[in-house]
Amino acid sequence: MTPITIALIVIVAFLAGMEGILDEFEFHQPLVACTLIGLVSGHLQEGILLGGQLQMIALGWANIGAAVAPDAALASVASAIIMVLALNGGNADVSNAITTSVALAIPLSVAGLFLTMICRTLATGIVHAMDACAEKGDFKGIEVWQVVAICMQGVRIAIPAALLCVIPDSAVTNALNAMPAWLAGGMAVGGGMVAAVGYAMVINMMATKETWPFFILGFVLAAISQLTLIALGLIGISLALVYLGLKDMAKQGGGNGGGSGDPLGDILNDYE
Repeated sequence: MTPITIALIVIVAFLAGMEGILDEFEFHQPLVACTLIGLVSGHLQEGILLGGQLQMIALGWANIGAAVAPDAALASVASAIIMVLALNGGNADVSNAITTSVALAIPLSVAGLFLTMICRTLATGIVHAMDACAEKGDFKGIEVWQVVAICMQGVRIAIPAALLCVIPDSAVTNALNAMPAWLAGGMAVGGGMVAAVGYAMVINMMATKETWPFFILGFVLAAISQLTLIALGLIGISLALVYLGLKDMAKQGGGNGGGSGDPLGDILNDYE
């Protein structure tokens, strides 16, 4: 990699680390981070493909109570860099490089949790420093410590990204090419299963007896090869509009003098 490419990747990694806490511009999301790294490294198409696959996994990652979700920022940035290094070597197959990067994203996300815990432990000292500034009425000091805390989150991703960038391209390519077929196949299957589990976690959070018919209908329609993503999207919008129209009619009584306002729920309740 050229120094300019490394610098741009480190900037993307820094923004992804900060966004893991700010969660405002979504730079830490796999689809955004991998696409940006692919753009600055000259592998835009491959970055989008990798980000799309990782995004399906990250859909099910969320902080719930005291449980901290895997670190999507480090997983996205590190796996994208590994893919770029493999492709820059010239001898790695594109699909093999993407598949391997997806499989490596899971342990990388767990390693990111360790770095996150270190930063949050250090942040407790920053909080005390901000309290001391507040007692003195030093609002400028509070702002400075806040910026320091956010930048610390960016550095935790930028440093591993910089270290990965200095690995020779040939070393990564040779490692991928030396991988036995059974290991590459197993990683491909595992990566596909993890993506399915991530999407299943999202469905598990959303699923109700009213939404299951729409999930089933969506999977059936997706199996029709002639339907494009645009067609599936238009069908989904049409179903949503029809459902909302029926819901408004149910709220108004719909001519039958009652109902909960949820037409599909009323139908299912009648069957129960």
